[in-house]
Amino acid sequence: MSLNGHLFHLVHGPYTATIAASGATLVGLRHAGRRLTASFDPRVSIGEGWEGRTLAPWPNRITGARYSFGGVEFDLPANEPATGAALHGLAAHQLWTPLHSTARELTLGLDLPATPGYPFDLSLTVSYALDESGLSVRICATNVGAVAAPVALGSHPYLTWDHAPLDDCTVTSPGVAALLVDERMAPLQLVDVAQTDVDFSTPTPMAGRSVDLAFQAPARPWSVELRHRDGAVRLQAEAPWLQLYSAERIGRHALAVEAMTHPPDAFNGPDADVALAAGATREVCFTIGAFE
Repeated sequence: MSLNGHLFHLVHGPYTATIAASGATLVGLRHAGRRLTASFDPRVSIGEGWEGRTLAPWPNRITGARYSFGGVEFDLPANEPATGAALHGLAAHQLWTPLHSTARELTLGLDLPATPGYPFDLSLTVSYALDESGLSVRICATNVGAVAAPVALGSHPYLTWDHAPLDDCTVTSPGVAALLVDERMAPLQLVDVAQTDVDFSTPTPMAGRSVDLAFQAPARPWSVELRHRDGAVRLQAEAPWLQLYSAERIGRHALAVEAMTHPPDAFNGPDADVALAAGATREVCFTIGAFE
């Protein structure tokens, strides 16, 4: 038992991964001993920037920690004081239960407790599996209640090449449009990435460059590549949205790449965009691996 619950260690070929039961969190992924994701010591820390945590039943922010669904207003805990938003859902620090475990595979489950701000019945699973291509992750939410529920999913890994400074790396990322935000990080409008300074469609040096925005993904699957002179790491995903964050909070030695089913503040959009019918399942999948 650690500060983050039980720790699980997966191994396959040159890959190793550590996952914590708290938040079904990817604590760290390595290839031939080199770090591919930013990690933290789960025995003494919960991390400073949501490193590797599972984001459900919403990723990113709900503006003002308030939303409506089905004609009812709901208030959530505002856990980001600087913006007053409800950030990254309710599952990121819950203790998940192992459902399946082998030397290279792990599935964790969580029956998400209902709260006054989210009185819905969800069953969540996260599956991790190592193979020759790296670590595959599948996050699923099933509505086990009798009524529709608002549901969006994501994850918060940080790509790194063995903890090298982000300023020494280049990034290539898709995105047909960037979602601009105001000073509270609340969405304003979608704009063509070509009209912004955050167009990463070609390899882009990160020296002196910051980003903390959501992007509408192009045709799927898509991939984000972080390259250092000594090697590179790629995240490939099946998701309509992604968030990039240049990790100032944890020292700019990584890039957060968050595959998401929905954009920020999706609960304050049309109900139909986030509604998950009773008995239905929603998922998001991605893979992280080293490449030449």
